[in-house]
Amino acid sequence: MNEEHRDSVEVATRVRYAETDQMGVAYYANHFIWFEVGRSEFCRQRGFAYRQLEDEHGLYLVVVEARCRYLAPARYDDEIVIRTWLGEVRKRSLSFRYEILRREDGRKLAEGETVHVLVDRQGRARALPPIFVERLRGGSRA
Repeated sequence: MNEEHRDSVEVATRVRYAETDQMGVAYYANHFIWFEVGRSEFCRQRGFAYRQLEDEHGLYLVVVEARCRYLAPARYDDEIVIRTWLGEVRKRSLSFRYEILRREDGRKLAEGETVHVLVDRQGRARALPPIFVERLRGGSRA
């Protein structure tokens, strides 16, 4: 495993029929949904709950940039693995990086990144609370 992926989290899912086009290939926008699945599981395994950030702190991680590089098609009923790891962490922003692999042969189907800014209920940028930064980096768990 690549050194960059050492602290990654993997979650598996299967490409559903509703996620494909007429040719049985996963519709391109679904990759961003799969990135969200990976990101949510990454945070969950690190003891970081979006709900806690929102309910207790009134803070939201908004996506300000998203990219995906498509390398090979994911097809109906393929079992895929979404690998997610923490990218860059700054005072008011952070990024997550992703790979989508076909479980059967390990082929990388896509890679991408999302960049997030932390905002309050009024939409003003705020600093990420230190406890959440520590958890995301693999420190203390809730």
